[in-house]
Amino acid sequence: MLRARDVMSTNVISVKKDAPIFEAVKLLVENNISGLPVVEDDMTLAGILSEKDVVDLFYEAERAEDKTVSDYMTEPAVCFEDNHALLNICNFLGKNIFRRVPVTSNGKLVGIISIQDVLNSVLQLRQEKVVSAN
Repeated sequence: MLRARDVMSTNVISVKKDAPIFEAVKLLVENNISGLPVVEDDMTLAGILSEKDVVDLFYEAERAEDKTVSDYMTEPAVCFEDNHALLNICNFLGKNIFRRVPVTSNGKLVGIISIQDVLNSVLQLRQEKVVSAN
C-alpha cells in the first residue's frame, strides 16, 4: 500500500509566520505554486498560505505593506502524517477544494502532496505495470 511518504515532494518551499506578505506572494508567483506551508523555526507546521488567502491584496495592497504571513494564513493547516495511506489522501483531495496538503512527521513539515504528485504516481504505477507485463 502506498503511503504519503512514497509520493510526496520533499523539496518544499515554505515560509515563516513573520515573513512580509508580499515576500510570500512573490514566492507563490515565482515558483508557480498555489500554496505555501507556514512553519515555525523548528519546522513545526503552523498553517498554510494559499492564493485564495491573499487574493484580497488586490483591494488592500497599499494598506498591507506592513502585514505578515500570519495576517493572511489559514490555521491550523489540514495535513497528513507521512505514514498515512495515499488512498485516504486521494479521497480527501477529491472531496475538498484543496489542491495540496502538507505532510508531517511528528508535527514537523517533511513534504507536500499536490494533485499533480498523485497524477504522476498514477502514471508511474501504470508504466511499471506495462513494463512488468512485457
